[in-house]
Order: sequence, then C-alpha cells, then structure tokens
Amino acid sequence: MQRLGPARLVLVRHGESIGNLADRAARGAGAARLELDARDADVPLSDTGVNQARALGRHLADLPETAVPTAVASSPYRRSADTARTAMETAGLRLPVHHDERLRERELGVFDGLTGTGIRAEYPAEAARREHVGKFYYRPPGGESWCDVALRVRSFLRDVGARAATDRLWIFTHQAVITCFRYVLDGMDEEAVLALDAKVPMPNGSTTTYHRGPGGVPALVDYASAAAVRAEGAEPTHEREHAGRGPVP
Repeated sequence: MQRLGPARLVLVRHGESIGNLADRAARGAGAARLELDARDADVPLSDTGVNQARALGRHLADLPETAVPTAVASSPYRRSADTARTAMETAGLRLPVHHDERLRERELGVFDGLTGTGIRAEYPAEAARREHVGKFYYRPPGGESWCDVALRVRSFLRDVGARAATDRLWIFTHQAVITCFRYVLDGMDEEAVLALDAKVPMPNGSTTTYHRGPGGVPALVDYASAAAVRAEGAEPTHEREHAGRGPVP
C-alpha cells in the first residue's frame, strides 16, 4: 500500500541571513545591487538569525514526544543548513539532517544580487518580458521560474511518500520553496499562489505545518507562523520581497 505522505510536515524558513540585511539596505538606499560578496549558497545567518534558530531549538525541546520530528531535511544552502543544525543542537536531538538540493533557494540567474531597480536598469527587455509573462511563469536568464521550483517540490514529495521513517518530517528551506509547497499541497492555481505571496509575509524562522487529514489529504494547520520563535524570546524578522540575493522577479 502506498503511503500518503507524512502524518506531520513542518516547513521552516531559515533564520535571518546576512543576505536579508544586505537586501534590506540596498532597497532602502534605492541601490541597484546588494553589497554581498558570498555566492548565494554560502550566505551565513546574521546574529538575529542564529538567535531565531536557537529559539526554534528550544521550541523543539518543549514538544511532546508524539510531535518530535522523526526526520529532518534541509536545503544545502548555508543559511538553511545552519538553521537546521543549530536548532537540532539546541534541542538536544541527535537526528541527522539530510541535505537535499531540491530544497535549495530559487535560482535567479543573471538577476542574482540585483534589486528591482537594478533589474530594470540593466535588463529592461527582461523586465518587460517578465511583466508580460507574469511572475509565476517567468524564468530569468540562467534562473528558474516558480514552476521549476514546484517541480522540485513534487519530486521531493514523491520520494518522501515512500519512506515510513519520515512520518513527522521537518524541512528547513527558503521562502519561495515553502510557497511552492503550498501551491502543490493545496492544489493552488497561479492567481491564488501569487495573491498569497503578495498578502502574507513569511518571517524568518517561521513554521508552516500540515497534518495528514482524512483520506490522506494534507491539511494546513498554520502558515508562516512566527509563534514558536516569538514564544522562545527571539525577534521575528521579515520583508515583503524575496529574502536572499534580491527581490523575487
């Protein structure tokens, strides 16, 4: 009999990163490019991000035994991997963290490191094409569309469905990836997922939780909740645009 996915799935956005701070500073100054030397995969957590990861660990330590994760997966990108590692160490959990490249951040291609101002200045034709194609289907040169990320999510979920040990699965990943999990698990269309992205900010360290409902259908419990971080004394942070190397184009 085929399994129908985890009984409990928790998606965690990484803690605040140095990239988030650089993005916020660049947008505030109206700059074209982020002041950030590291490649996207190597961007570390900020001090606030480390505190958020530790808060998640304290939350994990307080969970009842029936809610403690049985498996942990993470994007291999440093800000997510370090959030997972710090949370597990703080909680005193000895579970291995499995890094899966399908959980990595959406790749922005030639737009990497640019703000919206920089994209419009350096790639006006692409900015116009993105306006015509739409945010969901547009793929920047050398990068990925949201659909590409959704395909990664579908592939990951197919593999998870075959593993009994992942019944309570925690995933540490990125904003766009978590939004695509919602798109896939909730059967959203383009209009619905873009409305969600526009209206609901996703704090660093926030959790999005699903339980397996009747008939094996995933049921959303909460989305982009900062309650765990806040309850454990850390400051939630978020921004309206993509947190990383620039705005989601």
